[in-house]
Amino acid sequence: MRVPLSWLREYVDLPATETGRDVQAKLISAGLEVETVEQLGAGLTGPLVVGRVLTIEELTEFKKPIRFCTVDVAQANGTGEPQEIVCGARNFAVGDKVVVALPGAVLPGDFRIAERKTYGRMSRGMICSADELGMGDDGTHGIIVLPPEIEVGTDATELLELYDEVLDIAVTPDRGYALSMRGVARETATAYGLPLRDPALLDVPAPNSYGYQVRIADPIGCDRFTARTVVGLDPEARSPIWMRRRLQKAGMRPISLAVDITNYVMLELGQPLHAYDRNRLEGPIGVRRAEAGEKFTTLDGVKRVLDAQDLVITDSRGPIGLAGVMGGANTEIADSETDPETGEVRGTTEVVVEAAHFDPVSIARTARRHKLSSEASRRFERGVDPQAAAAAAQRTVDLLVLLAGGTAEAGVTEIVAPSAPRTITMRADHPDRVAGVAYGRETVVRRLQEVGCDVYGQDDLVVTVPSWRPDLHEPNDLAEEVIRLEGYENLPSTLPTPPSGRGLTARQRLHRRVGRALAGAGYVEALNYPFVGEAVLDQFGLDADDPRRTVVTLVNPISDEEPALRTTLLPGLLSALRRNVGRGSHDLALFETGLVFRPTGEETVPGVLPVDRRPTDEEIAVLNAALPHQPRRVATVLAGAREQAGWWGGGRPADWADAIESARAVAREAGAELTVRADRHTPWHPGRCAALYVSVDGEETLVGHAGELHPRAIKALGLPERTCAMEMELDLLERAGEGALQAPRISTFPVATQDVALVVASDVPAADVEKALHEGAGELLESIRLFDVFEGEQIGEGRKSLAYALRFRAPDRTLTVEEASAARDAAVALAGERTGAVLRGA
Repeated sequence: MRVPLSWLREYVDLPATETGRDVQAKLISAGLEVETVEQLGAGLTGPLVVGRVLTIEELTEFKKPIRFCTVDVAQANGTGEPQEIVCGARNFAVGDKVVVALPGAVLPGDFRIAERKTYGRMSRGMICSADELGMGDDGTHGIIVLPPEIEVGTDATELLELYDEVLDIAVTPDRGYALSMRGVARETATAYGLPLRDPALLDVPAPNSYGYQVRIADPIGCDRFTARTVVGLDPEARSPIWMRRRLQKAGMRPISLAVDITNYVMLELGQPLHAYDRNRLEGPIGVRRAEAGEKFTTLDGVKRVLDAQDLVITDSRGPIGLAGVMGGANTEIADSETDPETGEVRGTTEVVVEAAHFDPVSIARTARRHKLSSEASRRFERGVDPQAAAAAAQRTVDLLVLLAGGTAEAGVTEIVAPSAPRTITMRADHPDRVAGVAYGRETVVRRLQEVGCDVYGQDDLVVTVPSWRPDLHEPNDLAEEVIRLEGYENLPSTLPTPPSGRGLTARQRLHRRVGRALAGAGYVEALNYPFVGEAVLDQFGLDADDPRRTVVTLVNPISDEEPALRTTLLPGLLSALRRNVGRGSHDLALFETGLVFRPTGEETVPGVLPVDRRPTDEEIAVLNAALPHQPRRVATVLAGAREQAGWWGGGRPADWADAIESARAVAREAGAELTVRADRHTPWHPGRCAALYVSVDGEETLVGHAGELHPRAIKALGLPERTCAMEMELDLLERAGEGALQAPRISTFPVATQDVALVVASDVPAADVEKALHEGAGELLESIRLFDVFEGEQIGEGRKSLAYALRFRAPDRTLTVEEASAARDAAVALAGERTGAVLRGA
């Protein structure tokens, strides 16, 4: 909604010093979204005057038509002599009144007017068009031709109201009243604490039986319809300059007097109106639902096929308008035209004015169904004041009589479906409790009355909602009105005080620890949409019976290419990695934590939950049973260099070991002991894939995989060579680590380090050897670390050497060499028994 400040001042006596920026700040504080304040006339300076064209000489020796004109500007040029001006426009004639920019004037865009010789003549000024003055679209093209009664020499900047400020307000769906000058003026008056001159307070005659006949077949779709008739209109009458300028400033194009008046009243009061040419109506006006397949041509010339849910305006022939959206071409106001034989001016002389109130939902659905959004539908679908219909019709009649010389007929048609005002009961301290501020009953009542409510009661308030606020339904809506008018900026910043013993859950703490650990290891978090398509699962090379192909398909997906919920985190992460590589980033390490969706086939069909009360635990359980299994997972992907080359060294690329190490980092944060074994699992490389296990409830459980992706998957996905990935289930890790996390213990006793090198068969996993050493060493073992792997002729073909560093420490004493050696020997003995390991060199 564009609100000219000069127009707003008609309804609120703002201080003369208040600028558009000041009003913007006040309205924003009151909760309206004032996006910009446009300065009209910025960069425009005079002299700019009204002139009368005295002579026109056509200059024909040039490629394009040029006219040399003399224009009377009275004493504006200081001499009283006609002003000589060269002009290329052709839409004016001798005797027309035009706008003249005299030498010294500056037009928008820093276009300076000066005397200069052009086309062989001296031009001393410029005859202006609307675009050149920054007036916007005036419905015509070319020079501004003013009404003949305008006096020559008049200051055109004042006449055309070229200097103004326009507030551009983004009206949210719940504040439809702000799509009118009346609504914005009410908010402005409240914000400044000033009285409002309500333009809807008009003397409206009582309805009678003499008005134009109207029949309402659908009182739910149309609960109010007012019809007034004006006859004897002058078809030559044109919209006055002040009305045309206000429409232009508000973003609307002037068309004709009758249409301009209906648009002007709509902007003023917020009530959409429609004017019918009475001579083109046949029979009474009706309101009904359309017949399926019924055809109708709207004012824009488009022939439309109607739906059975469309609300239409009819006469005896059929539809003449889409109710609340757009009128029909068969009853539109005719443009005036002159008969070439008789010279008689013909046009619309009798008008039937419609001011109705329609069901917002019906209008919104019709506008969307036909892709036909109009100024009227925008207002109806947000809620129009039904009580304003009669006043809007009266205002339209008054302007037609005043500006078009018409006569209002005595008949007044008004059909109203009975309805009671809406009331809300609210505790007087309810806004206090919502905001955490002690407003007090007096402030609450005053603010609600400023909104337009009638308030009764003491501790329990009975609030009657005004007709122009259909968005107020419950006590919280009223509390919001009090809070916004008192100022959101005045609400104190306070943190809620949780009950003692409350805080983050174990699940939340683990989620944060995992994120911090991976970020500390150089990974960057990438949050992705949880949607996948069949194509990416094919690129992964998943088998037809792979559980990851069993997906939950959305009824209304954002993209038809990704209609299902993800069953793995890798598609989104790998897509983010590919996108970053395409933008020039080659050394990448990304991670994500989130839910995946694994349907079990045992989901039930949920019932409809009630809205008038909180659902019971049983109802919530039925709803949860309808959901697929949603395990929480963590995944990482790597490509490019893991360590950069520089003066400190040669660097190295990321490989499968880095993906496994990211899994170890996550497991450490969960307090779980991770076991790594070689495996084959799509989409990982069969020789560089590790299965990850932890102990859950005493049983070894698979929690994920890590390693290098398969070359075929890398090629299909467009990824860099040697891309690596890891994915694990966090919920299982949390269960495996329950009770395992302890505060770090700092011992005052020294550590005893023993190194062992064991020779085993090449196919023996290092993890099995490490597990045996850990169990054999007993309670004195503090940590174990594999620091070297060697294969060569010295140890024989098909064998490898694994070197481990064992750290022993006792909590209560310094270990002797004999104790440390005995623990080491026990560890080696168990490793030899389980894996066939022997000490190297033994």
